[in-house]
Amino acid sequence: MASSSVSKTLREAKRVNNKLLINRTVTEIQRHFFSTASSPPHIPTFDYQPQPYKGPSADEVFAKRKKFLGPSLFHFYQKPLNIVEGKMQYLFDEAGKRYLDAFAGIVTVSCGHCHPEILQAINEQNKLLQHATTIYLHHAIADFAEALASKMPGNLKVVYFVNSGSEANELATLMARLYTGNLGMISLRNAYHGGSSGTMALTALNTWKYSIPQGEIHHVVNPDPYRGVFGSDAAQYAQDVQDHIDFGTSGNIAGFIAETIQGVGGAVELAPGYLKLVYDIVRKAGGVCIADEVQTGFGRTGSHYWGFETQGVIPDIVTMAKGIGNGLPLGAVVTTPEIASVLAQKILFNTFGGNPVCSAGGHAVLRVIDKEKRQAHCADVGSHLLERLRDLQQRHDIIGDVRGRGLMVGIELVTDRKAKTPAKAETAVLFEKLRELGILAGKGGLHGNVFRIKPPMCFTKDDADFLVDALDYSMSKL
Repeated sequence: MASSSVSKTLREAKRVNNKLLINRTVTEIQRHFFSTASSPPHIPTFDYQPQPYKGPSADEVFAKRKKFLGPSLFHFYQKPLNIVEGKMQYLFDEAGKRYLDAFAGIVTVSCGHCHPEILQAINEQNKLLQHATTIYLHHAIADFAEALASKMPGNLKVVYFVNSGSEANELATLMARLYTGNLGMISLRNAYHGGSSGTMALTALNTWKYSIPQGEIHHVVNPDPYRGVFGSDAAQYAQDVQDHIDFGTSGNIAGFIAETIQGVGGAVELAPGYLKLVYDIVRKAGGVCIADEVQTGFGRTGSHYWGFETQGVIPDIVTMAKGIGNGLPLGAVVTTPEIASVLAQKILFNTFGGNPVCSAGGHAVLRVIDKEKRQAHCADVGSHLLERLRDLQQRHDIIGDVRGRGLMVGIELVTDRKAKTPAKAETAVLFEKLRELGILAGKGGLHGNVFRIKPPMCFTKDDADFLVDALDYSMSKL
């Protein structure tokens, strides 16, 4: 809370003689003026005791991983953590130390680690039938598809289940090309859509791409309000899409795909109004519009259930994964009956997609999000978090930008606010310091200078305060 805002709130509290509001405002004043305390903040209390860990040590696990797993795997932190247990928004290492999980298993644990209702649904199904495939009938996949379709706007009513976001985006691209009869796909620079060969082509971050043919893919200028060449001017970014179609294609394309808030790219929210303009351009060129909701879906943005709704559009195809399963290997593609019909030309089959266990778990996730009102919770806690982070930005020049919605937040660090020079080294130091204080955050952006704050959606205001106070303390020590 900025000092002017604190003073205004305190005056209003006194005017209405609201003692509760006065006390709360005094607390905010204390935090505002004494937040750069000499002592580190403490993790909020949590009534849970982890089980004693009796497994191999971090060093033993790391040695075995290096010997038997692929060398492309990377790990966070100079000394990798051995995480052995999780409960709601917290994780525990082999020594029983508790950490605030501010990254949710890379934006995957939506309802909380080991949420009891989701575990119960999974375990009950496990006892009856683990796997059968869609060559037989089973109610779990049909019930889940019905529940998921009920969350979609317009005529988005046909569901295909897969196992990951990469698979979902591959299938969406296939649908677009078959339905339109065109090949060219357009995606955004700074986008991430997966690690398979096809989705790697759609991705536009060199750190995630190998030197392989990427086919008919066009990467257009990213409508980034902070770093983009046109600021927040959606019309100029949309014109770049039109130019690519006019000068880089036959004039007809298969489709356009975009995240509403870019995840791996550093929590970049697209310029307001961009998708509405681009969807119109794409459809006039014969293409379909695909919304990648792998990270933004299921109420995480707070203001809306789906990220694309923040731009006032209805896509032709929606892809999703991660939070849909709260940690289960689960993804989905939802489209219209008309587009889905093109796949009936051949047999499309996914061995594990929509298996009974994942369907039972995914359906439970939808019920929990509704029952616990997690979308509204994300809006409330996210607003509090963003307000505190923007206050922090006023006191630390290293914070170049604070952005996002709900519990999908980015904090971009720079060494020079005017030049927007990425603070790569400083981010790495702060990343380690947060771990020492008990916070596991994410990093993103091409230069790794953006903190990605995307915790389980049970993250509280006390957790948010601890996170901001830890950032404040750590930045004051730089």
